[in-house]
Amino acid sequence: MESFDEIEKAAKIIAKAKHGVVFTGAGVSAESGIPTFRGNDGLWRRWDPDEVASIYGFRRNPRKFWEFSRELIVKVKAQPNPAHYAIAELEKMGLVKAVITQNIDMLHQRAGSKRVLELHGSMQYVDCLDCGKTYKWEEIEKFLERGEIDKIRCECGSIYLKPRVVFFGEPLPSNVLSEAMEESRKADVFIVVGSSLVVYPAAYLPVIAKEHGAKLIIVNLEPTIKDHIFDVVIRGKAGEIMPEIVKRVKTLI
Repeated sequence: MESFDEIEKAAKIIAKAKHGVVFTGAGVSAESGIPTFRGNDGLWRRWDPDEVASIYGFRRNPRKFWEFSRELIVKVKAQPNPAHYAIAELEKMGLVKAVITQNIDMLHQRAGSKRVLELHGSMQYVDCLDCGKTYKWEEIEKFLERGEIDKIRCECGSIYLKPRVVFFGEPLPSNVLSEAMEESRKADVFIVVGSSLVVYPAAYLPVIAKEHGAKLIIVNLEPTIKDHIFDVVIRGKAGEIMPEIVKRVKTLI
């Protein structure tokens, strides 16, 4: 684990936060067993993102997307990990006012975070693109668990049932992005956890926070191209480091 000094430095900054904001990426979900997309073992090594994660591919063949989803979501049965719970704890303590996430797995909410801005949407609801009927994820998940992908269709007969996630070729939800940018501007402490900061416009959020005077902390396994703008850089697993930071924060407030 990273040296005690960096964890101590991060804890001192967070303990003084009036408006802390946390920004999370795939690295946090990966520690719950959800596969990442990029990198050597990433899903894009085995799946073509144009086929399974673009709005054009979905329109051509929604079945491909559901086959991909079965591997991504259903097989894993992911649970929140210690990083999710530590972030929720900081919110409970009043130090974090919002969690901005690129993840679609709803694990922050399950860990107890109340204010979660999902930049890429989530799997919670599934909409029919033809008639507009909405289904809860659980209604679709049962077919995936049984491998009955052909039964995923709307009451109206349409096969175009799409979860409220942002596909390639679609814009981020403008209201959520606006809120995330506003939170970044208001932040006096901005904590990045488990993101490589390569996907835009989300990767610009810590820059916005920095420009508005926030102290910046990053907890990530690998270096990022933006490490130089951070006040504290901690290398390691979020599930190990975030609970240590919270433990130290509690002694300071």
